[in-house]
Amino acid sequence: MGIDDRFHAPPPMHQQPQVYNIIPIHDLLADHPSLRFPEVRAVAAALRAVGDLRKPPFISWDPRWDLLDWLAAFFCFQKDNVRNQREHLVLHLANAQMRLNLSPAAADVDTLNPAVLRRFRRKLLHNYTSWCSYLGRRSQVRLSGKNNNSRRELLYVLLFLLVWGESANLRFTPECICYVYHFMAMEFNQILDDDYVDPNTGRPFLPSFSGENAFLKCVVMPIYNTIKKEVESSRNGTKPHSAWRNYDDINEYFWSGRCFQKLNWPINFSCNFFVTDTVDKTKRVGKTGFVEQRSFWNVFRSFDRLWVLLILFLQAAIIVAWTDADHPWRPLKKRDVQVKLLSIFITWSALRFWQSILDAGTQYSLVSRETKLLGVRMVLKSLDALTWTVVFSVFYWRIWSADGNDDRIIEFLKAALVFIIPELLALALFIIPWIRNWIEELDWSILYVLTWWFHKRTFVGRGLREGLLSNIKYTLFWILVLATKFSFSYFLQIRPLVSPTRSLLKLNHKGYTWHEFFGATNVIAVVLLWIPVILMYLMDIQIWYSVFSSIVGAAIGLFSHLGEIRNIGQLRLRFQFFASSMQFNLMPEEQHVTTTQLTLIKKLRQAVHRVKLRYGLGLPHGKIESSQVDTTRFTMIWNEIIETFREEDLISDRELNLLELPPNSWNISVIRWPCFLLCNELLLAISQAKELADAPDRWLRLKISKNEYRKCAIVEAYDSIKYFLLAIIRYGTEEYIIVDTFFREVDNYLQIEKFTEVYKMAKLEKIHAKMVSLIEHLMKPPKKDHHTKAVNILQALYEISIREFPKVKRTTDQLRHEGLAPKSFATDEGLLFENALKLPDVGDVVFMKQLKRLHTILTSRDSMHNVPKNLEARRRIAFFSNSLFMNMPFAPKVEKMMAFSVLTPYYDEDVMYGKEWLRSENEDGISTLFYLQKIYEDEWRNFVERMRREGMEDDSELFSKKARDLRLWASYRGQTLSRTVRGMMYYYRALQMLAYLDSASEVDIRMGSQQLASQASLMQNRGLSGVPSQKLGRTTTSSGVRLLFKGDEDGTALMKFTYVVACQLYGQQKAKGEPRAEDILYLMKNNEALRVAFVDEVNLGRGEVEYYSVLVKFDQLLQREVEIYRIRLPGPVKLGEGKPENQNHAIIFTRGDAVQTIDMNQDNYFEEALKMRNLLEEFNTHYVIAYSRDKYGAKNHMYYRCVQLVVIVLIVLVIVLLFKLTLFSFSDLIRSFLAFIPTGWGLISIALVLRPFLQATVVWDTVVALARLYDLLLGMVVMAPVAFFSWLPEFQAMQTRILFNEAFSRGLQISLIVSGKKQD
Repeated sequence: MGIDDRFHAPPPMHQQPQVYNIIPIHDLLADHPSLRFPEVRAVAAALRAVGDLRKPPFISWDPRWDLLDWLAAFFCFQKDNVRNQREHLVLHLANAQMRLNLSPAAADVDTLNPAVLRRFRRKLLHNYTSWCSYLGRRSQVRLSGKNNNSRRELLYVLLFLLVWGESANLRFTPECICYVYHFMAMEFNQILDDDYVDPNTGRPFLPSFSGENAFLKCVVMPIYNTIKKEVESSRNGTKPHSAWRNYDDINEYFWSGRCFQKLNWPINFSCNFFVTDTVDKTKRVGKTGFVEQRSFWNVFRSFDRLWVLLILFLQAAIIVAWTDADHPWRPLKKRDVQVKLLSIFITWSALRFWQSILDAGTQYSLVSRETKLLGVRMVLKSLDALTWTVVFSVFYWRIWSADGNDDRIIEFLKAALVFIIPELLALALFIIPWIRNWIEELDWSILYVLTWWFHKRTFVGRGLREGLLSNIKYTLFWILVLATKFSFSYFLQIRPLVSPTRSLLKLNHKGYTWHEFFGATNVIAVVLLWIPVILMYLMDIQIWYSVFSSIVGAAIGLFSHLGEIRNIGQLRLRFQFFASSMQFNLMPEEQHVTTTQLTLIKKLRQAVHRVKLRYGLGLPHGKIESSQVDTTRFTMIWNEIIETFREEDLISDRELNLLELPPNSWNISVIRWPCFLLCNELLLAISQAKELADAPDRWLRLKISKNEYRKCAIVEAYDSIKYFLLAIIRYGTEEYIIVDTFFREVDNYLQIEKFTEVYKMAKLEKIHAKMVSLIEHLMKPPKKDHHTKAVNILQALYEISIREFPKVKRTTDQLRHEGLAPKSFATDEGLLFENALKLPDVGDVVFMKQLKRLHTILTSRDSMHNVPKNLEARRRIAFFSNSLFMNMPFAPKVEKMMAFSVLTPYYDEDVMYGKEWLRSENEDGISTLFYLQKIYEDEWRNFVERMRREGMEDDSELFSKKARDLRLWASYRGQTLSRTVRGMMYYYRALQMLAYLDSASEVDIRMGSQQLASQASLMQNRGLSGVPSQKLGRTTTSSGVRLLFKGDEDGTALMKFTYVVACQLYGQQKAKGEPRAEDILYLMKNNEALRVAFVDEVNLGRGEVEYYSVLVKFDQLLQREVEIYRIRLPGPVKLGEGKPENQNHAIIFTRGDAVQTIDMNQDNYFEEALKMRNLLEEFNTHYVIAYSRDKYGAKNHMYYRCVQLVVIVLIVLVIVLLFKLTLFSFSDLIRSFLAFIPTGWGLISIALVLRPFLQATVVWDTVVALARLYDLLLGMVVMAPVAFFSWLPEFQAMQTRILFNEAFSRGLQISLIVSGKKQD
């Protein structure tokens, strides 16, 4: 190869396409919201610091190139790989620097902070550094204290990213990448070393490979082809596991120093590591770590410790039980029993020998010329176990031959002590796990020599032992399980069989006239007697494990108070604390003291505050007023959640109005809770006031104020009525003055606490009725006598309020004097309010919406407890509200949160359901759409209502003008890609809203809340008037909080979140014009943060095909799909399993510190996306999750507890009658219960083993019937104590674990489906 062909220079910057992924790094002066962050410019400036680096020869260097271009010129990386990793690094380092909490004096945002780069380098190269230490090799990352140390450190990071970004399927072999990076970093050091001269050429050093895409062709492709040929030789995985190498086997080859000796650098392709025609198949490298041998004995080999424990206890238990002692500890004092118990060491050593044989039999294929020591260890372990068996047998025989001589017993015990030393050492390391972790993480050769006997040395899985506290919990759990199991086995399985066994063995032989299969012995009968017991003895441990796991899980859930808020009734009790809990948990972390800075007193205060929130202590209405910014923030977030419910058609327009939190208006002095919380509260207050008419004001106020919602309903209704009446009466008229004077008088009496003393509480019902009639009249469309009727109602309301309501009747002169009657006789003669009434404009949507809310408060009754009706909406609201009271890390501002990506693999599943497919009918005449309409009947009604609000006039338009909306509605209720995309894009929407709330001022939030209320009312009014309102779509719409955005929120959200869908066949689908490709394009068009990665196959002719990993997006400015990156692959993506390899090719396009992989059939919720900032902080800080107690829960299930109490009483009564009327005793009850569980389980397990033989016979039906009976009885036994405890208030939280799934309560209307009836 000529020297001129050794380099492929990156294209000049002016030829680089202007299309970008997230941020336009190629043009830092562009008008893009992400470029407003100085941290982005700081990282870009660090990349341009090429300075005095030796320039690549034989190319024309462009001064606009940066460090990535410099590395690409030397090591021949692909240009789009360079562009991709450039954006990757800029985003990562910029986000990391944005998270720094530096003082203003120490912060230099225009320069890349060295600590940020150092932290990222250590994290990125941690695996490489550990690998070098593991193999005893010096790391090639060599940093010094020179001035250019930061640039050199950055170059090491860039080199690894470029290697990783182009490694394709080699990313499944991380240590292989470490090997490649090790030598490339070595060549990089030689390039930077000005004094180093290539000994072969006598010139400055150049890398060992060159040419266009040389790294891909010379390094990646050979190893990839080896993996590909191994997979091809496996016959699609049907070949034995030991006959071919997979990704793990290839990677494990680099866990040994032989990779340096065999492969070398440049890579020696004649090495037996590669699969080539020149390498003999018998000499190729085989398995190096693990071989899967399918055998029945794997059951013993995998759980050898458990089997050994069971067998040894069985032997000891039989020895002790054979003495017929009343208590098992008494025979232990006898010398002969003690000597017999020593025989368990013979059994133990024999089992260890059998384990060594199984290890050798299953892992023998790992032994090769290069792994001879592995074979030596297998042989030595077998010989060691066999030797111990012989030694123990000889020592045991010597004890019996000497009639239990103490000296020989001591000799046996000394040998046993040596035998169990490894077990004691393992126990000690288990008790102090940090020592074992420290030893495993050390890479000393002497430690490898000392531990060679016990286990094989591996690179992964070291130092992963749990902490001391976890080990103690784990140990106590198993002690409890084993103690129970062994006690049950000894007293109820083994000991009861000793006496029958002796009787059978002593039974004298008698002659029989029939043929005798077994001679003069009863041993076979004894064996048949013990076999079922031993089988149950070996199997029933899983039953005890399941029982105790359930008990422990129930206890943890009980004391952690999981699932306290499970229904709307419990939600009402806690909703008033929502604003406080959201402020405490979801507010930006900068407003808190960081956890490391918290003193003990402050931590205690936080704990007390959490307890108050959880228990409902304190007076939240006294701390949070409707005018506070925190409450307004919560209002905006809550309303946005409810808005997403409406967009998903989980609730109707009416339910939307009932659930939303309206902003403060009409001069209302309390928090305006959602209407569904205020249902029936005003009517109850009126009834309460009527009953306590003679009570003093203070007493009545205290009585009403015990219920926060009732108090707020009264105050809001009073303030609203005052504002409403003064608004519909012209200002300055006598009527206006009368109404204003009346309210001033009422306010005065309320203030001096003489309201009940002055007014008749019984008249409140009449005033309420007239007010309701007035509001209902004004809400109707105007008619001819509309004004007159309104005047009449107002006149009647005036007469009741002025003349009937006060206890002391006043004359007309007194009323005129006090300003409560017109002073003009002309006005008095006519109808009052006739000329002063100013009817509200029906087009004033804001006023009419407030009027509707007032009407709802005045007339709502108990039926509103069913809001929302949709079970999914109720479940989601309850779950979100419950999570608000959890202990969670504080949320940082969006700008300071960890960046993350979501990756979804997609092959060829449905993107959206087609219109014709929805209408097509099956053989029963049932269409998919009809089926969905019946399953989601309420959601279908809400969808039709929304379509009518958006301009649909007839249902027939659903398949014409609204076809896309119909397809989306159906697709969101199936396992489609569109459903997953909608759910994941909630992250982007949530981050946009949170970014706005982080940066908005108090004025912005207050004014924005009013603007949102006006806009929402306007949209609903337009829809009701027949004018199409804005579509309630996804990120393309300007609904909700998006109306208030300032323009920077999109850039902030894009910096923190990326969504990549790996649509592997998208290129082929586009070429064929498939509908799936059109639907994917629609998703990209309507979701700004969505990116699609696919594999493009380019046919070059003559059977040659090149494969590329391509990333595309929809450009909103160009209004078309654009290609962002195109990176060539070494070959087809799919070699093994399709899903992980589909994800692997697209993972290079993800960004951020964390990647969430979500399957195509998954979903997400907007309210859960709000907590993503808190969740990501779990990577930095760990909290112990604790919950408080629900003191209200017991009141909501009294009916069910009463039923359970009756059942429990009846059961107890039956048991007592058995005790009194029969010889049945309590011990009989316990024995029957303990015998029932393992016996039934054992019999069913045995029947399952024999199922192939019994299923074709009549016996199998009997087995199935008995199994159902066993299931029923066991369920009754298990549920009886649960039902008893759930009746108690303290244990009511356990009901969460045993309730049926609410999905089963949906009305599927099977009868209609089966009968084939359809809606017209």
